[in-house]
Formats: sequence, structure tokens, C-alpha cells
Amino acid sequence: MKIIMLGAPGAGKGTQAKMIADKYSVPHISTGDIFRANIKNGTELGMEAKKYMDQGQLVPDELTVKILLDRVANDDCKNGYVLDGFPRTIPQAEVLDEALAKLGDSIDYAIDVDVPDENIVNRMSGRRACVACGATYHIVHIPPKTEGICDRCGKELILRDDDKPETVLNRLKIYHDQTQPLIDFYTAKGILKTVDGTQDMKDVFAAITAILD
Repeated sequence: MKIIMLGAPGAGKGTQAKMIADKYSVPHISTGDIFRANIKNGTELGMEAKKYMDQGQLVPDELTVKILLDRVANDDCKNGYVLDGFPRTIPQAEVLDEALAKLGDSIDYAIDVDVPDENIVNRMSGRRACVACGATYHIVHIPPKTEGICDRCGKELILRDDDKPETVLNRLKIYHDQTQPLIDFYTAKGILKTVDGTQDMKDVFAAITAILD
């Protein structure tokens, strides 16, 4: 079972990817995590990626796919995996498809966690993070016991720049320009499944498992 998670920043696709990975005993593969692991372990691919990252450039699609294929060749991926954060663009999806096809493989499902922009802005601007220990809260869904104070360490909670409405709107614009076309790409392949991401987290997960089961 090879799955790609799609959805705007803040749609909750990362949380759902982890839950899928746990339920079906397959790895949750985030491109950010595998880049960091390769760099930390000093692999040849990791060092090549680091050159681009150190210059503030995007890692080329071909190199990203090489690192990804290297990861999915591990034994823990033999029953499948959940990809989170890749592909982000049509060219990346095409490179991934070609590389998998050479291995006689393909993606089974692309799951789109669909949430309107307005909901995402409200959801993310309600997030608060602890300046000291990094614990995260939400003023509506997971409020701290004392407003503005971390339950865990008692330090101040802040609204991170990433979560400010203007930043979120900018990230959503990039998403719609670059990643939204993947919806059509995977629809044409007949593997796109859309779930309503505005529901409670457990209900979103139930909708996903109904598709996968």
C-alpha cells in the first residue's frame, strides 16, 4: 500500500499520515526527515543535497527522488509507505512515477485532505508555541490551562511567524499554484481520493481507512 498525502499546509495531512502509518504498520516518510537523516549520517546523497540547502536553493527533483527511492528500498517499506511532503509539483510527480515504473512499481492512492483556505487561516492563527520547550497548543482545540502560559514548563506561548494569517495566506497561494495541479494529475490516473478535512480528526481518519480497507 503506497500512499501520497496531499492537502494544503495546516490541513492536517501530517497527522493523518502518522495515524495511517501506525494502523497499517508502514513507515511515514517525510522528505524533510529523510534529508535530515542523510545529512546527519553523511551519506553521499545527503552531502549532495546539503550543497543546495546551504546555498538556500531547492534540492533538484532528480536528487530528491534518488534519496526517496533509497529510503523506500529499505525492508520496512516492503508492505508500503506513506509519503508526506512529496511530490509538491507536477514535474516531481512525473519523476517519481518514472523512477517507480522502472522498478515495476507505482503509487496506489493519492489522498487529498481537503480544507477551505478560510478554515486553515483560522486553524493556524489559533496555534501557539512555547518559546522554551517547543510544546504546541491551540487556543480553541488544545488550550493551555493558563492563557499564554505553557502547561509543561511555565514559559510564554507565542504565535509563530509561520502561523500568522499573512504568512499562511502566502503559503496557501504557493500551494494552490504549485501543488493543487497534482489533484488533476492523480485524478487522471484514477488514484485520487478526497476526504473532508474540516471534520474532527478521528472522522477524517475513519473516512481514510474506509478508502484503504
